[in-house]
Amino acid sequence: MGVYANTVSVTQFAVAGELPGTDQFQWFSKKLADRGFQSIENSTEESAEGWTLVDKPDDATFDVPSDFWRDNFVVFSLRRDQRKIPAAVLKSHTAREEGVFLAQNPNLRRTPKHKREEIKEQAQLRLMNRCLPVPSTVDVVWDQKSGILTLYSLGTKVIERFEDLFRKTFEGFSPVIVHPLARARKLLKGQLLDSLEAANQAGSDAVVALIRDNQWLGWEFMLWLLQRGVNGEGEFSVCCPGHISNGEKFSAWIDDRIQFQGGGEEGGIQKVTVSGSQDSYLEAISALKGGKRITSATICMEKDENPWKLTLKGDTFGFASFKCPQVRVEKDATVDQMSEREAVFYERMFLMDQGLQLFDSLFTSFLTERLTDAWNGRLQAIQAWLNGE
Repeated sequence: MGVYANTVSVTQFAVAGELPGTDQFQWFSKKLADRGFQSIENSTEESAEGWTLVDKPDDATFDVPSDFWRDNFVVFSLRRDQRKIPAAVLKSHTAREEGVFLAQNPNLRRTPKHKREEIKEQAQLRLMNRCLPVPSTVDVVWDQKSGILTLYSLGTKVIERFEDLFRKTFEGFSPVIVHPLARARKLLKGQLLDSLEAANQAGSDAVVALIRDNQWLGWEFMLWLLQRGVNGEGEFSVCCPGHISNGEKFSAWIDDRIQFQGGGEEGGIQKVTVSGSQDSYLEAISALKGGKRITSATICMEKDENPWKLTLKGDTFGFASFKCPQVRVEKDATVDQMSEREAVFYERMFLMDQGLQLFDSLFTSFLTERLTDAWNGRLQAIQAWLNGE
């Protein structure tokens, strides 16, 4: 899934660091090209990784501004090519070569260990020569206006590789994942921000600790939204800056798929998934009454009949299957494909920004309740719902 797809999975990062005051194109061009992807198709290398152009995944030159610079967005891809020999194939070839070796050395009953390792290594090299690398790309959009970078993946290994290569490419810049507490800090100010800091349960400012020790933000946010939807309180107001005017109404609710996690009767972690359109939420109520917490849920948002849908990962606030109103790339031969793709890119960014604005408004509404005395009333309403009152 890439930047042009109508349904994507995204992880967002805040990027700290000072950009050069002038010649930013030359700076970005050199930085990305210096770590550009180098093909291993004509070699025996097992893997290679680097930056490429989104629209030209075989091109890592970055010498034409329009190829990767669009208004306030810098757009590029992380490409990784990897050769992978199936274990069964390597085992078969190694065994065959060992058989030849033993036939040539009838005085030996078994192949010596050092020889087995040598045979395996040689078989692997020969197979590497015959095996084409398999490419994979993950798109990246860095918004210079907001400082927010969007990586189109939720994969843990992909995120780790991206962070490592990004730091090597842009020395002095650090991408920090926009986890629940970080997003809340970005949205709040004044007394609410002070209350948030007082509620921060992390013992240090390490990102891992901030995520691990503040999972309550995701748990309680999704519980709040679920109960509001059941109680007929699914209308909200836009309260964050963006393309939609403040005060405009939109609807939001949890439905379709909810994941719970908590301790089982015999110890250990137990996970429960409730799928399908919910009516009475009896399974969800049972899980919540059993002490389980919502760790992931599908959130639907609607504004002027335009729908947005995403599956929220409660611990990191990663968005899986983030679906915006549909945008199509025209296939007409009379349409210039690069111009069309650029137009689609801007439309996709516009719709994604709207969806994020609605989500941030939703999260801000929750925080406004959670960090004030209004939360006591909400907890009573939640308990009454769980008790069937």
